[in-house]
Amino acid sequence: MRRRALGRTGLEVSEIGFGAWAIGGNAHGNSYGPTKDADSIDAVRKAVDLGVNFFDTADVYGWGHSEEVLGLALEGRRDQVFLATKVGGDFYHGGVRMNFDPGYVAFALDRSLERLRTDHVDLYQLHNPPAELMADPSTYEVLDALKAEHKLDHYGVSVHEPVEALLCLEAGKPEALQIPFSLLRQEWIDEVLGEAARAGVGIIAREPLGNGFLTGGIRPDATFPPGDIRHHWPPSMIAGRTAVAERLSFLKKPNRTMTQAALQFVLAFEQTSVAIPGAKTSSQVEENVGAAESPSLTQSEIREVRGLYAKDFGL
Repeated sequence: MRRRALGRTGLEVSEIGFGAWAIGGNAHGNSYGPTKDADSIDAVRKAVDLGVNFFDTADVYGWGHSEEVLGLALEGRRDQVFLATKVGGDFYHGGVRMNFDPGYVAFALDRSLERLRTDHVDLYQLHNPPAELMADPSTYEVLDALKAEHKLDHYGVSVHEPVEALLCLEAGKPEALQIPFSLLRQEWIDEVLGEAARAGVGIIAREPLGNGFLTGGIRPDATFPPGDIRHHWPPSMIAGRTAVAERLSFLKKPNRTMTQAALQFVLAFEQTSVAIPGAKTSSQVEENVGAAESPSLTQSEIREVRGLYAKDFGL
């Protein structure tokens, strides 16, 4: 497994990481359907065995359950991996509300450390905060304080849109940005990647499989069970995403699955530090990690998918 620098952090992370949203389960309706903890634990351990050393979660995933599963699965192997989690979705007071108050951030980190069975996280990320907080250097003071207490080594921000990433870069504080970068979301290439590289900020590509649609395994008439975030997506959205996946199916080769091609796309850009596809089973981990050995996309293929994106895939 090849390693890449996570910006200026000094961390050398596996180019394929593990996104732990799905293993939080669907008890609170904010994940990817039902899971079995035994399968999730096997998946995490398989990832470590295959050279994955970057695991990303958030306290709100399964209302702490994703962190609990990771902590259990990685017990005895903590020194082999980098742990990243996020804060901002306050689920401790009924429902979920956005909360970035300094006192809450410190409280939430302590709870995350307990669930993860560790005394520190390698990367602590603000989870989709409001734009005005991203741009305000004082927002990061509590993170600097927690860093001084050795409860976190580095910090970053998870964002939705390029303009938010640019606000974080303007603030000059985050060491990493987590962005929804995929074949479906290519705007980051022109708007953010270069600026992040110049600032020494690592790029974590989340949702590189487009919420599962870039695996090629979802039908246009697919429905999803309650508890799956896609359950409430309108049929037109599902049909549109599957149509895009079909237009991109030329990337699938005898020695490269569609999943692996999607991962290869975000890894084709040197500014990407790590891609963090999700996985609920060991077999999904094996396919994801296989992207590290599958043929890279050619420059011709990259030009073609960039051209398709510029034309909204002809839809």
